[in-house]
Amino acid sequence: MLNPNLAPLGHYTFARLNEILADVIPRSNELPILFSIGEPQKSTPTLLAENVAGHNDKWNRYPPPNGDEAFRSAVVAWAHRRFNLPAGFIDPHRHIVPVPGTREPLYQIGFLCTPLKKASERPAVLMPNPFYHVYQGAAMVGGAEPVYLAAERENNFLPDLGALSEDLLARTSIFFICTPANPQGTIADIEYLKRAIELARQYDFVLALDECYCEIYRGSPPIGGLEACAALDDSLKNVVMFHSLSKRSSAPGLRSGFLCGDPRIIERYSQFVTFGGSPLPLPVLHASTALWGDDQHVAENRAYYAENFRLAEEILSPHIDFSAPPAGFFLWLNVGDGMKAARKLWEEAAIKTVPGELMAREDETGSNPGASYLRVALVYDAETTKRGLLRLVECLFGK
Repeated sequence: MLNPNLAPLGHYTFARLNEILADVIPRSNELPILFSIGEPQKSTPTLLAENVAGHNDKWNRYPPPNGDEAFRSAVVAWAHRRFNLPAGFIDPHRHIVPVPGTREPLYQIGFLCTPLKKASERPAVLMPNPFYHVYQGAAMVGGAEPVYLAAERENNFLPDLGALSEDLLARTSIFFICTPANPQGTIADIEYLKRAIELARQYDFVLALDECYCEIYRGSPPIGGLEACAALDDSLKNVVMFHSLSKRSSAPGLRSGFLCGDPRIIERYSQFVTFGGSPLPLPVLHASTALWGDDQHVAENRAYYAENFRLAEEILSPHIDFSAPPAGFFLWLNVGDGMKAARKLWEEAAIKTVPGELMAREDETGSNPGASYLRVALVYDAETTKRGLLRLVECLFGK
């Protein structure tokens, strides 16, 4: 009765975390701090609510699958100024489609872009290890083999492209790369991205670039797939980028983003939406248009997170080998045993974190690359972040 392709999925990361901590009762009288979920706690910009309310008369209309001219124009304008693209590089009609956040399309691309066979074999979907659990779901729903590629410190927490065999590349249908990386916050440079694009075109697979954290950075703006494509030629062939307002605008509840890429992928996704997808409701579409057109609130968000990372460096550096990542809003802390540390923090300090092994899979040697790590989401205001990090240090390091 049920699709057997999805049987290996199991519970997603946070359901597993709740199971693991179910028998742990916090002994601390402190108010719990949930450093476990990457949900922005900073308030959304006022222009979001203003624009939704200003288009309240449009809830009774079916939304267009491809958005409207204003949305596509705002997205194209943002992408050109954010990634310093040559004029006219993105065609708003062929390269862009709105999506209800990026989790759904990251999952849906699994069946949209995976053939029954690739090189006469079962297709493979490649992903970094650790990984966002939806990448695994995309492989499963497409009937492909999920292939977990080590993303560890010595490789800037990105898969080693030079280690991929020709046989594996030949049967690859999709290669997910997250940059800036979740959870490590590292950034792929332009040479890395150009090489990944070249491989995608040589072996005819989809390079799926999850760039949802590209606006949360310290220092220089992260390079994106669009820049790499522009540096190679004027084509987006075999490449699709995923962007969202969830992190950029502290608006995960809006469920709004866009895909930008190969016209063949955009057309297939648009076709899917007309059958079983979810177009953005018109008031949401108009609010999204306003948000993509405004950069000031994003600069304020960056300052908010930058202060949290300043505090983290100040508080953690005396006790652990620590350097703030260049992007994202997570800490990826090597604490020796992430599972043990997570249980201890919840029981003794009422702080919930994610053990790194829940975000990864064991390799062929039985080693889990996330086992020694904790993921800590620095999404609270500076006062709460400081209080939580001080409790974390006292609990784990006795200082």
